[in-house]
Parts: sequence; C-alpha cells; structure tokens
Amino acid sequence: MAPQLSEFVKAYDVRGLVGSQLTTEVMEAIGAAAVAVTGELKWAVGHDMRDSGPDFAAAFARGATRAGADVVEAGLCSTDMLYFIAGQRSVAGAMFTASHNPAEYNGLKMCLPAARPIGLDTGLADIRDKAQAILDGEPAPEAPKPGTVTSEDFLAAYADYMRGLVDLSGIRPLKIVVDAGNGMGGHTVPAVLGDQLLAALPLEIDPLYFELDGTFPNHPADPLEPSNLVDLQARVKEVGADLGLAFDGDADRCFVVDADGNPVTPSAITALIATRELAKDPGSAVCHNLICSKAVPEIIAERGGRPLRTRVGHSFVKAAMAEQNAVFGGEHSGHYYFRNFWFADTGMLAAMHVLAAAGETDRPLSDLAEEFVRYTPSGEINTKVTDPHGKIDEIAEQFAGQNDVGTDLLDGITVSFKDGSWFNLRPSNTEPLLRLNVEHRDQASMERLRDDLLRIVRN
Repeated sequence: MAPQLSEFVKAYDVRGLVGSQLTTEVMEAIGAAAVAVTGELKWAVGHDMRDSGPDFAAAFARGATRAGADVVEAGLCSTDMLYFIAGQRSVAGAMFTASHNPAEYNGLKMCLPAARPIGLDTGLADIRDKAQAILDGEPAPEAPKPGTVTSEDFLAAYADYMRGLVDLSGIRPLKIVVDAGNGMGGHTVPAVLGDQLLAALPLEIDPLYFELDGTFPNHPADPLEPSNLVDLQARVKEVGADLGLAFDGDADRCFVVDADGNPVTPSAITALIATRELAKDPGSAVCHNLICSKAVPEIIAERGGRPLRTRVGHSFVKAAMAEQNAVFGGEHSGHYYFRNFWFADTGMLAAMHVLAAAGETDRPLSDLAEEFVRYTPSGEINTKVTDPHGKIDEIAEQFAGQNDVGTDLLDGITVSFKDGSWFNLRPSNTEPLLRLNVEHRDQASMERLRDDLLRIVRN
C-alpha cells in the first residue's frame, strides 16, 4: 500500500520517517507533482547532511526532469543557502532536510522563485494530492522532451553575497565559539565567517561539532532546547570567548549566548537587529510574531519603525513582510527574516548582525542585550489537552468583560493587562497541545500569572 502523504505533509513542509514514510518513490512522485502543479520549469535541489539526502534529491530530480523541468543539483546546502539560490537564479527550490528532528527523519521544504514559500495554502496541498495520485497508480506527468540535470557548487557565491550584506572587516577582533551541532553550520560557517574561501575576518572561531553527521552523535541540533546549549555555554566560559553561536540542523536558525554563557533571547536579538536595520532604513516596517516580548514593538516604534504583529509561523511572517515591504522580521523561535534576503529566513545573516553589533563597541554583549530586555518571559510551556479549543474558550470566558484587560484572537487567545503583562495561549497545528507564553515586569509576578493559567489549562 502506498504511503499516505497526508500523514507527513505538514503546514509548511514535508517531515517524516525515512523508509516507512519517506522513500525515493515518494520523492520522485513529489518532484513530478511539484512541476505539474507550479508550472515551474527551473529548479534547484539541495540537501543537508542526513544519509538519505542525496538519494532523495536525485529522486526528486528524476520526477521533475521527466515532467519537463531543468534541475540544478546544489549538493550540500543549508536551507538559507537554497533560498539564496532560488533568489539569485530566480528558480524554484527543493531542500531536503528535517531541520532539528532526530536522525531517523528527513523532510522537504519547497519554494518558488525569489524564495517565496510553498505551504498548504500556496500549492503544497495540491502537490500532495497530485503526488498521492501518482503513488496510487495515476501516470506521472511526462513531457515530450525531458529536462536536464546539472550540478553546481554555490557555497562561494553564497558566502560572497552574505559578506556583502554585513561588513565585518572593520570590527574589533572577536573570539567566538560556534556550535554547529553536526549540522550544516559546519559547512557554511567556515565559508562565510572563516577564511576557507574568502579573506579572513577579525574573528577567532572555536568550532564545536563541525563534522557533518546526520546521526547527531553529540546532541540534537535543536538549540531552542536549553539542554542542547550546555556544551556551547561551557566552552564559551572555558576559552574566554566574547560570545557563542548555535545553529540548528539546517542552519536557518541561530541562537546566541553571551561571554558568561547566558542565552540572549530571540526577542532581544530581534530588537537588536531591528535597531540596526532601521538605522539604515528609517520608517520601515518590522515584523514580529505575537509571542515576541512586548519590548520588541516598543523598541521598533521608539527607533522610528512601524511594528507589525503577526501570527506564529514563517508563512505568516513572510506574507506580512512582502505585503508591507518590511525591512526585517523576527520570531521567538530563532527565525530571522530580511528584505535584502528575499524576505526569507537566514540564521547566518542574523549571526553576522550580532557579530557586527558586538564588534563595533568595546562593551560586552551582555550589556548590549540588556538594552533590549524590559520584561520577564516564561518561555513556551506546552500542555497536552484533549480539547485545546475548549480550553481556549474557557480562558476567554474567564477574562470576558473585564475592564482592565484587552483580548484578541489573532492566534489562539492573547490577553493584555494594563500593567504591561500579557499572555498568549494557542493550539499546536499538529498535536493536541496548548502552548502558553506569559510575560510580566518581574519574575515573581510572571510566575504567579503563569501558575494561575496552568491550573486552568491542566484541570
């Protein structure tokens, strides 16, 4: 029986178990379907360091070329490197990665030319259904003349482009530890920040886990999980580094720790980068998702920008950025989006902004980051519930009619209080989970509000 694609085609990408769900037959069908549905006849295909990546990329190319498309195989790529190719060459893109998922997984992210995302609402559902029909026996699309497959290495072009966006050549010397988590940061960091392909920058890089290994022998490549930052934090303090950077498996997200090993929140990084971008482009819009710190829109407005609040998720941020021509966008999850990067997310460019900010002053990063921290966050707390929407309704009813609060339903429910505190409770798109984020001016007040809400959610 053919795999059922509806089980592992998600809102924005494909993510499943290799062998039982993801096979070369599935990827060949998706390649053919992607060409048939989008009508795009030029594609770039890349993959991360997982063992199944090369075979899946080749299978996608077979299906796509049989349907009449020309395919350039880019080989090893970070996801943002694939976006670069799609933007620079004006081709559609297919990136084989499961990001931070464990070794037994792989996946596929696709985009249109100029790195425009393909999600369920923008073609992925039709691609899924067409590929399912092919797997169930419908003849695959076959052009009178099949397309061609060529290979090209884009690493040098990507590195050169990134260097042109943020000039690090004049910063003070910095010592940094970079934890690539055995992911694609081990491929791109030496090219962009090191001297592998371009002139050396005033950076001394102490590499952690740069060996590409899709089994993740040291720790999962998910720096959003605090336990996966422990090695980086220890190494930063051990060698006396100025800061540390951690990339996820496909290197489209970046996390930062200061010289004391303390994590710098993605909200603070969002505010920092927004400040830098607004200095170059005053008055521009800057996007932030609704669970970023309240400090983010405050600082954007103070620096002369227009804060734009979005739902959580890259498709919502990218759509809002394109609509408003926003200069930058940030999410709590460590995704950072740039107008001069086709509104796409790139961990590398965010890291370069942090390095530039740190290198333009003698102050430690902890001092810089403190300027952008005004409230105490709870972090995201997940709770399994049988009826997520019923619980949200219960919370909404509890706060309905209160004069000192404001509520909105942009993404789950957000309740804002006159003292500046707020919380958001929203359902997961894929699991029976509720995700709670709380923010208050001090730790004790945040904990009281958090615990009161969790009692309701978990009863």
